[in-house]
Amino acid sequence: MPSPSRPRVSVIIPAYNALPELTRAVTSAMDQTLGPDRVEIIAVDDGSTDGTGEELERLARTCSALRVIHQENSGCAGIPRNTGLDHARGDFVFFLDSDDYLGPDALRRMVAMADAHGTDIVLGKIASVGGRAVPRAVFQHNQPRTDVFSSHAYLTLGPWKLFRRSLIERLHLRFPPYRNCEDKPFTAAAYLNASGISVVADYDCYYVRYRENRNNLTLTAADLAHRMDGTRLCFETVARYLEPGPRRDQIMRRHVEWELCGPLRALLPRESEREARERFFPEFRHWARTWVSDGLFQRLDAPDRLLIQLLRAGRFEEVMTVARNAGRDGRRGHLVEKGRVYWLHPFFRDHAAAVPDVCFDVTDRLPVQHYLEAASWHGGSLRLAGHAYIEDIDALDPATEIVLRKYRADRPEVRLPTTPCLSANPLPGEGRRYEMAGFIAEIDPATADGGGPLERGLWNIYLDVRAQGVSRTVRFGNRREGGEVTHPSRRRVTTSQGAEVVVPYYTPYGNLSLDVGEVAHPLDPPCQVLRTLWRTRSTLLVGGRLTEEAARDGGTLLLRAEGGTGTVHELPVCCEPGGSSSVFTARLPVGRLGTGRWTLMLIMDGPGEDAPRRAVAVPYFDRLAATRWLRFGCRPYYAKPVALGPARALGLEVAPIKVATGVRRRLRG
Repeated sequence: MPSPSRPRVSVIIPAYNALPELTRAVTSAMDQTLGPDRVEIIAVDDGSTDGTGEELERLARTCSALRVIHQENSGCAGIPRNTGLDHARGDFVFFLDSDDYLGPDALRRMVAMADAHGTDIVLGKIASVGGRAVPRAVFQHNQPRTDVFSSHAYLTLGPWKLFRRSLIERLHLRFPPYRNCEDKPFTAAAYLNASGISVVADYDCYYVRYRENRNNLTLTAADLAHRMDGTRLCFETVARYLEPGPRRDQIMRRHVEWELCGPLRALLPRESEREARERFFPEFRHWARTWVSDGLFQRLDAPDRLLIQLLRAGRFEEVMTVARNAGRDGRRGHLVEKGRVYWLHPFFRDHAAAVPDVCFDVTDRLPVQHYLEAASWHGGSLRLAGHAYIEDIDALDPATEIVLRKYRADRPEVRLPTTPCLSANPLPGEGRRYEMAGFIAEIDPATADGGGPLERGLWNIYLDVRAQGVSRTVRFGNRREGGEVTHPSRRRVTTSQGAEVVVPYYTPYGNLSLDVGEVAHPLDPPCQVLRTLWRTRSTLLVGGRLTEEAARDGGTLLLRAEGGTGTVHELPVCCEPGGSSSVFTARLPVGRLGTGRWTLMLIMDGPGEDAPRRAVAVPYFDRLAATRWLRFGCRPYYAKPVALGPARALGLEVAPIKVATGVRRRLRG
């Protein structure tokens, strides 16, 4: 446990001419629910001239947790952040920009997430104020523990995160003295060495905004001259911590797309001819040749592939042409040829340009538009209705298939045909372009797998959308009609291997899946057993209450006794006379049970023939004693309650009493 005198979090605020936004930033740190004794605030005045220093001193007089440091102007945000790091004492560090602010419960939630899961970095959900762009993909749902290879965390390289300070000190991390892109190498190094990353997505932790005077460094130092050093360090940082291969390519892709191709396309044409040719182009070319492997090249989108191809070849004029006309050329159409789709850029198959077709191949990048209009059970089959089409590809002779892939299982996928039809919803495009994009599909869990039943487990549903020889496979269900029309209930299906319950459900990302066998979605018990007692010497009474859901849905509740040899006795359970419809009593004539051990269950059969069966074990209560009775009026029997298994379910051991043995025991006594 940390020392009581040491704060949990050091909030570091670099500030330069930060009024009027500064006050909101500092007070948001002062008002954290984590508590003033657990937060220290280090505000670094970087040589301000607008009264920022005086405002910080005023705030410090009202809050003992706020420490103000004044220094000469450094011209960047990284140096004052480093000053704050040199003075930080907290277990964690959070970098708060002076024009942004924290949600009141942000630090408490992030620290709790880090403590619970032992992670080194926590991303709190970022909210926009005034239209500033914020990342969204990584904040779809909470992630207690993840990494940069299995999440979208690496897409956000801003410093507005909770960092474990021991990680920063172990790596000797400090911000480089750049006016732009200084935060990306710092965050990248921390990401690539972190012992786990957490994401808090269910609370707005951090609010970003532009200053009223629009003098944010990201705006005032946005040209290439201020970006090149930080971009170079990004590539070098990734290369330092990752060996060449697919993992490095995955991380490098972010920098190639965002720090190389994006600025080249947007900013290089703004430079003078001489600066662009002699200063910046050689550096861009070096990055393209050094850091873009062949594997990474294939993963890039066509516009970026074209730029990298021209950069590698040193073709400055063509690069400038592509960059200047990027907006116009991006809207050009496509050519469908032999199952491949090509971007009709002016350089496509231009002999003078001599660019290979692979730079224009967009077959695997074309968006697929799909929509689930209805999902319902028809007998034992799940019927899906919807539409799906590949953008810019006319839906001629469509042949969409349902693809079922078992989650975390190395086994062949299951493919099922669909029936093309007119879409129930109007679709874009002139004439009949996507007219036949509608489809109806039937998934019969009893026969789907080559005539046999689907295995127990979780099955994800995909669409293989095909038109004109082009095929694109996508996850299905996240765009759908609302309400019950796309929310079928669980269904008991009879297969060649017996009855199985199938649960259609939606993943956290909204995609449709099937749980065969209730592996991850077991039904809640239909009732709660509140008492067991002997009504007579040979009749056991079991009483309790139905859950609200079970009482509402109806159905038949049975008390089931099963012997070790497979013999089963099932008796209907009745509501108590004059009582609530949710209160029940069952009477088991134990005197009719044969010799042996019997287990007791309460089973709820749904109101429909195919409704799933819900069950709960009758619990063992210590106060239930053994009982004796005379069978056929002369032979003594006993029933002894026993606790079965870790759940302590009620079992009954039934057997005749051996009279001679009992007499001998009494005589010995």
